[in-house]
Amino acid sequence: MIRRSLMGLAAAAVALPGLAFAQQAAPAPAWAQGRPAEMANSPLAPHPPRLTNTPPERIPTAALRVPEGFQVELWAHGLPGARVMVRGPDGTIFVGTRAIGRVYAVRDNGNARTVTTLMQGLTQPSGLAVRDGALYIAAMNRVLRIDNVEQNLQNPQPVELTEAFGQAPEPHHGWKHIAFGPDGRIYIPRGVPCNICEFDGEKFALIESWNPDGSDRRIEARGVRNSVGFDFHPRTGQLWFSNHGRDWAGHNNPSDTLHVNLQRGEHHGFPWCAGGFQDPAAAEPTRLCNEFPPPARVLGPHVAPVGTHFYTGTQFPEQYRNALFVAFQGSWNREPLSGFEVVVVREAEGGRLVQEPFMTGFRDDAAQKFNGRPSGLLTLPDGSLLVSDTDNGAIYRVTYRR
Repeated sequence: MIRRSLMGLAAAAVALPGLAFAQQAAPAPAWAQGRPAEMANSPLAPHPPRLTNTPPERIPTAALRVPEGFQVELWAHGLPGARVMVRGPDGTIFVGTRAIGRVYAVRDNGNARTVTTLMQGLTQPSGLAVRDGALYIAAMNRVLRIDNVEQNLQNPQPVELTEAFGQAPEPHHGWKHIAFGPDGRIYIPRGVPCNICEFDGEKFALIESWNPDGSDRRIEARGVRNSVGFDFHPRTGQLWFSNHGRDWAGHNNPSDTLHVNLQRGEHHGFPWCAGGFQDPAAAEPTRLCNEFPPPARVLGPHVAPVGTHFYTGTQFPEQYRNALFVAFQGSWNREPLSGFEVVVVREAEGGRLVQEPFMTGFRDDAAQKFNGRPSGLLTLPDGSLLVSDTDNGAIYRVTYRR
């Protein structure tokens, strides 16, 4: 891998000629920014979120397919918009959302799960992390902490940390995925506030880390357009993250990608390069793809990786242990559809990474429809794997029977 010193580049603002699209008299909605004139009548648009409860009989559990020896069951339902999942020390599963603005708490009572709304009225509270019994919540431009959260499920008293963390208010790609690293710091991404635009390279397209109280901001990765899924390798502690490529550059370009951050402050290519795609819209002076570390894995065009999670259990067979599971929410800016599945990325012979389907059945290729959108992933203490489905407001549990 080629490594460059990009300190001067990081301090500069990044400009793209595509900004002209956003400066027209009648501004397009955020998702259409950068759409070329010849596609003005395109039917492509984001899928509207389903914000009502889906009855269990309408959740497509029976249609889901996993490798031989694995089973899928519906573990919890009644969580519209369910996305990221984290587990408290006493076993409560906390679930973040986006459009519906809720944080759920799920208690396992043995044969059934009880779902309650812990908080509501937040702006896209998709980022959750647990540390020392406290739940950290990252909404669009806020960071909250609920101390002793499992003892206060009925009356949470959030501590406001927003000023300390100084999150940007721009909504486009402002939703979060957060996690504590092996170093005890909390990692928070800052996506770009646009599809293609001029942006400040010190404020956006970053993954940052902080002390838990919001002090000592540190930039861990640069050139990251929109990461809403990352985890730390169980053996090496390295940061692995998925990244969304931009829209309106074609049905097959750019691909979404998986990266390993090998050194602090490393630049991963946006806006010039994404998964080997040299973006013609990027401003001069052109930076070539070979000036940046290549992605660890090219995941596929517009698959929308969200949950990005190392499996740390022992229930699954050996080849899945310490492997990376990635939930693809699925495409909107592409024909035909892509994603809408869970894949596993693992080391094969010679150290190369291979990508294999793990949970499928959400996407109907013949009809070009989907019946679910996998989003979050979580290993339980017994080694089973939870998979959230944001479209059906459901959580599935995957087990392996020896």
